[in-house]
Amino acid sequence: MSKYDIATLHPVFVRQMEALAALDIEAVMKNYTDDAVLLRFEATAVGIEAVREALTGYLTLKPTLVELQEYIETEDTVFYRAIMNLNGEPEHAFGTLVVRDGRIWRQTAGFGG
Repeated sequence: MSKYDIATLHPVFVRQMEALAALDIEAVMKNYTDDAVLLRFEATAVGIEAVREALTGYLTLKPTLVELQEYIETEDTVFYRAIMNLNGEPEHAFGTLVVRDGRIWRQTAGFGG
């Protein structure tokens, strides 16, 4: 079980987790700025349409948060490590959200032990 109360964390992170859990691409995309960048080892998505395409594919894996293992935030940055279920299988995940004007401007995301 997570040692963090999700509801008390950075509001952008909370909105992102709720939108992902709902598998709602429109709610997910409301969290991103038009010039957002998503950086992953597999690819980089630059701009809102590329981010939408990457996250639409991610939602097909039916991501759900199992456990938030580590979390730290500042006013504009969130850094986390979690266990996510992807297609029903646990995966170690990590990432960073850089927030500008209340939305995600830059994001890193990765999976692996």
